[in-house]
Amino acid sequence: MASRTHAPGPTSTWTPPSGKPPLVSRLMRATWRGLPAKRYDVGWEPGLPVPAADGSPLVTDHYFPRGEGDFPTLLVRSPYGRGLPWSPMYGVLFAEQGFHVVLQSCRGTGGSGGDFDLWRNEAADGRATVAWLREQSWFNGTLGTVGPSYLGYVQWALAADPPPELKAMVVQVGLHDPHALFHADGAFRLENALAVGVGMTYQHQGAMPFVKATLRLRRRLPDVVTAKPLRGAQTTALVGEVPWLDDVMSHPDAGDAYWDGASMAAVAERLDVPTALITGWHDVLGDQTFEQYRRLRAAGCETALLVGPWTHTSALQQGWPEVFAESLAWLRAHLCGDPSGLRPTRVRVHMGGEDAWRDVDDWSPAPAAGSWFPTAEQHLTPRAPTGAGPLVSFRYDPVDPTPSIGGPLLSPTAGARDNGTLEARDDVLTFTGPPLTEAVDVLGPVSARLTVSTDTGHADVFTRLCDVDARGRSVNVCDGLGRLRTDGRESEQVTVAMGHTAHRFEAGHRIRWQISGGAHPRYARSTGTGQSPVDATTFTPVRITLHADSALMLATGPAPRSTADDRP
Repeated sequence: MASRTHAPGPTSTWTPPSGKPPLVSRLMRATWRGLPAKRYDVGWEPGLPVPAADGSPLVTDHYFPRGEGDFPTLLVRSPYGRGLPWSPMYGVLFAEQGFHVVLQSCRGTGGSGGDFDLWRNEAADGRATVAWLREQSWFNGTLGTVGPSYLGYVQWALAADPPPELKAMVVQVGLHDPHALFHADGAFRLENALAVGVGMTYQHQGAMPFVKATLRLRRRLPDVVTAKPLRGAQTTALVGEVPWLDDVMSHPDAGDAYWDGASMAAVAERLDVPTALITGWHDVLGDQTFEQYRRLRAAGCETALLVGPWTHTSALQQGWPEVFAESLAWLRAHLCGDPSGLRPTRVRVHMGGEDAWRDVDDWSPAPAAGSWFPTAEQHLTPRAPTGAGPLVSFRYDPVDPTPSIGGPLLSPTAGARDNGTLEARDDVLTFTGPPLTEAVDVLGPVSARLTVSTDTGHADVFTRLCDVDARGRSVNVCDGLGRLRTDGRESEQVTVAMGHTAHRFEAGHRIRWQISGGAHPRYARSTGTGQSPVDATTFTPVRITLHADSALMLATGPAPRSTADDRP
């Protein structure tokens, strides 16, 4: 790791150019409410060619505060273009708070030279950009990074060998492991992969091409996700080949050489750059954020975590006032020496169910896990079963796959949704607890221990925690998917991670455990045979049997009290 010394920039005088940020950026800025008042007018220096590691020009826009002073720099590298929403959200907003902002298009995107190759060039191109910064007279040697999603990945890539100037990072709904974005325990995250394909292919081309591509994907999605085989069908929605997307579909194994160097998970284990993390309870990258936090804390790195009631996209829309305030406070504290905006605790989470924010000292704050068990009558009880045999079964038919509703998706249907139509299906099991006599708080990771048998030896199992209100409306809280390979054995026991949550089940509400054979097209449908869902042309229905020793495990506070017979 490079030494953490101050590296001042050149001392020659810099004459700020007279350009203003794009009009559309200024107009969008004027529409926002709940943000801090600006401190400076903003100047704009567009289209700067910054040499990449191989000399290819990386097109870069420079936003800066118009005023006297010595201002730190924020580096924002993006494959999604430099226009909306990045120009107003990062260029304008942070510059008017007293930061130079360098907004750069990754190679092969937004006019930058070279070819875009998912993840492979970001570390070298980030270092090359910092080398360019050192030659700029306005650069004072203090650098921070900020940005969401893939803009988080480029931050981790730079931090793999952090330059001495790097003093702070803010990773918003950020990625560190591309494989985990596309695959979950052997299941292909189909709908999200298609959405990423559209974003990576079209967003850097401008707003209209991106909107048209998004609408085209929505229209063609039913045909694409049910194609036999799945491989190649995406070209009709994306209007052409997207080589990297075909590659990620073809390499489901994280140990495949294709993924060598992709994951930046180990970076957090040795990092000493203060890092703030932001996610939402329905963020597609939420699990990656919690993993980043765990590794940073184990390494002793100064870190903070904010978790809101958001999806991946709504964090930057409805959640933007909170996300911006958190980001600004962290950057001011570590780049400007002003800690006045920092909150008193390391972690702040939004508590679902009671719609309130809670400050907690660390994550996971829960002292222990409480288990809930299914019964043959499809009740849910805190009493452990006396046996472990078959309990109840259902039939999953991949020709009519169980649909996905809500949850962590890259679509407008993401988030907490009414699960009533889903739970009315014959291929969805629900186990429901009794009306609670007092509130139950769940804070921390949620998981399911499933003992399952199948008639084909191959199945997926989707498991979800829901909150049922006094009117009977069932709303998803968190979920996960596991893949079963019984291979002739009578049954198999698997533990399925269902993400993290902070949720209050109010008195009078009921805890519901939902189990099915998939969530399509969020995940590519199980073939029932073990054949790859990407290449399969035939599908086999599966009978899935749940056994009595299965359990839903919740990180809870005080043990709940319920009615005597434990019936809903």
